[in-house]
Amino acid sequence: MKAKLKPRINTEGRPALETIIPLATPLVIFVDPASACNFKCVFCPTGHRDTIADTGRFQGLMSFDVFKKVVDDLIEFESPVKVLRLYKDGEPFLNKRLADMVSYAKKSGCVDVVDTTTNASLITPERIGPVLDAGLDKINISIEGMTSQQYQSIAGVKFDFAKLVENVKWLYAHRGKCEVCIKIINETVTPDERRDFFATFGDYCDRIFVENFAPCWPEFDVKAFTGAEMTTGLYGQDIVSAEVCPYIFYGYSVNADGLVSACFIDWARKLIIGDVRKQSMRDIWSGAEMNKLRLMHLEGKRKQNPVCGSCGQLSHCGADNIDKHREALLDKFKASIAL
Repeated sequence: MKAKLKPRINTEGRPALETIIPLATPLVIFVDPASACNFKCVFCPTGHRDTIADTGRFQGLMSFDVFKKVVDDLIEFESPVKVLRLYKDGEPFLNKRLADMVSYAKKSGCVDVVDTTTNASLITPERIGPVLDAGLDKINISIEGMTSQQYQSIAGVKFDFAKLVENVKWLYAHRGKCEVCIKIINETVTPDERRDFFATFGDYCDRIFVENFAPCWPEFDVKAFTGAEMTTGLYGQDIVSAEVCPYIFYGYSVNADGLVSACFIDWARKLIIGDVRKQSMRDIWSGAEMNKLRLMHLEGKRKQNPVCGSCGQLSHCGADNIDKHREALLDKFKASIAL
């Protein structure tokens, strides 16, 4: 197997957040090319159409004009953003201007790395080729089963699995400098199917990993929909308790309609901190709504927020923990917003 057995996130060599926050420039910005998805995965809020309809959130594609506004605003930051992540709630390749988005971001000089995450259902050579040519740096592929039947039960779609494998092989052969990462969920496959997963994809990606189900989305019961016990973390790590969310100190998310969320798991739009169509990205990053949420966390009041308080991302998925630095960071943060 050519691929390294490594998760899609970099768990090694991460910056010590307590030494660099508060940040004038975010490290990561999520931008959602599409809030809708062509799959109906049982473990994902977006896959539950009635649940999403109840939130009233926009279901559709980000316009290229809104995307350009996001990227153009980045010039106001002191330094380039480390990662522009073209993904949040939906399937990015539903947006037929994805290649244009990658190209525009890469040419801006305001972003170091552009990546995306996809269910790979649409990565035909005709669709993925222009995205690679535009300069995509990394692509994360989520495999939802090893047979068409498993795709029907997990993703709720009729699916040509053999065609997906062909497309992944084409992608890897034409990837250039783009890093290809592939993962599958442990609980959706048998031990034999996990071996098939490595045999099928292990020579056609740079990283490969088997993840666990995790209760990452607030106010969405993954266990109820999947039956998974989730006794270990997403990457097999121990489950930990955390009082302070590190994500809100180094990143935020632009939804497909231009509303900005404090967090990339704000699927129900309950953590809206601004609107990029009316405000600048820099003003939202350092604005009152975002700072109010950060202050709540640093004061040890995370669980008073109904969304943050029910978040499983911190306990099951997080790679950073700044709890022991909370009081020192509170002093630094108060000083920074008082300037």
